[in-house]
Amino acid sequence: MESYRVMFRTPRWAALLLALLLPALHSVRAGDWEVVRHEGRDYVTVQSLANFYDFPANVPPVSQMLPASPAEPSVRKLLLDNGKHQIEFTLNDRLAVIDGVNQWFGFPVAEEGDKLIVSRIDLSKIIEPSLRPELISGLNPVDTVVLDPGHGGHDKGAVCIFGNEKDFALDVCFRARQLLEADGLKVLMTRSDDTFIPLEQRPTLANATPNSIFVAVHFNDAYSDASGFEIYSITPRGEPSTADNTLSLHDLSQEPGNVTDVQSLALSESIYHSLLGNIPQVDRGVKHARFAVIRLAQVPAVLIEGGFVSSPIEAREIATPSYRQLLAEAIVTGIEGFKTLAEHKVPPKLVAAYRHETAPSLQAAPIVVTNALAPAAAPDPSIPAKQPPAATQ
Repeated sequence: MESYRVMFRTPRWAALLLALLLPALHSVRAGDWEVVRHEGRDYVTVQSLANFYDFPANVPPVSQMLPASPAEPSVRKLLLDNGKHQIEFTLNDRLAVIDGVNQWFGFPVAEEGDKLIVSRIDLSKIIEPSLRPELISGLNPVDTVVLDPGHGGHDKGAVCIFGNEKDFALDVCFRARQLLEADGLKVLMTRSDDTFIPLEQRPTLANATPNSIFVAVHFNDAYSDASGFEIYSITPRGEPSTADNTLSLHDLSQEPGNVTDVQSLALSESIYHSLLGNIPQVDRGVKHARFAVIRLAQVPAVLIEGGFVSSPIEAREIATPSYRQLLAEAIVTGIEGFKTLAEHKVPPKLVAAYRHETAPSLQAAPIVVTNALAPAAAPDPSIPAKQPPAATQ
């Protein structure tokens, strides 16, 4: 299992700006939360997180945390489990595991005064909506799904001996459209033939369609032996994207897609749990980016990477109609889970539930991160309330 424990350093200009944007709290209790300042940013203690979400855990001081394994004596992990949800934190790492899938935080989990702490923005933008998706506000009914097959025309995307990404993605979207329409949903496609559509134009169809969501389908490419699934939603304001290790001025800008960043995370998680639960694959994680198609979408929007065309093993699978049908079915199941969440406040199914239902052999399938990167974070959330106001649609 490969992960990246990259120490994030905030540039001086960014630290000054964040200090102006965030209140100067230091070891101040906000209701149920113990808020501390760490490297100029707001964090909360993992102990207060455990208390708030009813994890039966007495979080040990960092100095008393045991190594994760004899093979990794310098890696210290903490698992919280309340029988309904699980979170695994790794000290000095931005990779966490929430309910069985890898999630990339903005900042590494850190320590302050021998206490394990997590970024307040990661609490607000990732942990809270992951553990309590039924409390997400601003979820509209889902009437229309806009499918965006990646690339097209002169832009072939990733290429292998079995074919081109643009053709694989279009086929998956055709299959998903058939399944979605059978469920009574309206489906629009940014392209339905081998046409090149500029990236900036693709989200406009969803933005002009009430009660819609946007789902881009791609396949990955790498020079290494990377493999597996990953999914992207818009990076929250104030965080670098998952592939970046430093904060830039651009990261502090409010993008059009940020108006639905939490709703987009919920969509990405619903689809991703379905993908991993129905297809045993390497788990590269729920990630964040500012790709044009999700940055400019003002509706819940995600970009799926359904495997690596550059991997000889995965390319052979992706080239088969039966595998692309499996992908389409898993994507549609995740979309249906999000629709149920939006309209009935029922949390989507988790990866363990899918594996329990599909095949006993999948329950023991390893969840692995390969060749994946993560980012660092900053301003603008609020700490979750124990009794939030009633969600409105």
